[in-house]
Amino acid sequence: MFDDSAWAALRLSAWLAVTVSPAYVLAGAWLAWALEFGLRRPGWLDLVVTLPVAFPPVVIGFVLLWALGRQSPLGRSLAALGVDFVFSFAGLWLAAFVAGLPLAVKTLQAALQTQSRELHETALNLGCRPWQAYWLVHLPIARAALASGVLLALARGMGEVGISLMLGGNILGRTETLSLAIFNAVTAGEYRQGAGLSALLGAFCLLLFGLVRLFNPARKGLT
Repeated sequence: MFDDSAWAALRLSAWLAVTVSPAYVLAGAWLAWALEFGLRRPGWLDLVVTLPVAFPPVVIGFVLLWALGRQSPLGRSLAALGVDFVFSFAGLWLAAFVAGLPLAVKTLQAALQTQSRELHETALNLGCRPWQAYWLVHLPIARAALASGVLLALARGMGEVGISLMLGGNILGRTETLSLAIFNAVTAGEYRQGAGLSALLGAFCLLLFGLVRLFNPARKGLT
């Protein structure tokens, strides 16, 4: 059913999922701390984190291409260091990271907001510094929310097309992810392959959603 380019897209997407997931964990935990405990007026950071949810992905991809492309000062500086986000795996990675990160952060942040502030004050009274209270008390309690957020972020990142298309360039066998392979198959009239790849991606996302329910017993109690 699948040709060589489709298998290459599957392998690339699998590697992308493996490498971007730890970044969701670390960045999600850190940004949730900054928004809830680390900054007095986190409005600007909240805007930056939430922007990919409301903004068209193609527009975000264009902004990143403009900022990180080889014609920009930042892009030239990164290229001198051997880092190139345009038409490369790094661009695909950044696209998935930017697209999925808001779900990782906001899911954890919502769980942190349900925790009692007395818990935080108790930790401080026992000698913890604010950052220690977060990492040693708040985050372990909200670990299920962090796991759920990372899974949702991964589902969103693997389905990303607009940002990936702008940064990665959709090069067959090199920067063609599973989502882009579906787009290419449908464009070329290869509906059977497109349907098969869509089924695989859909099954993967359903698996992630099932794991989210396992990490969220409160939701299971509502059904």
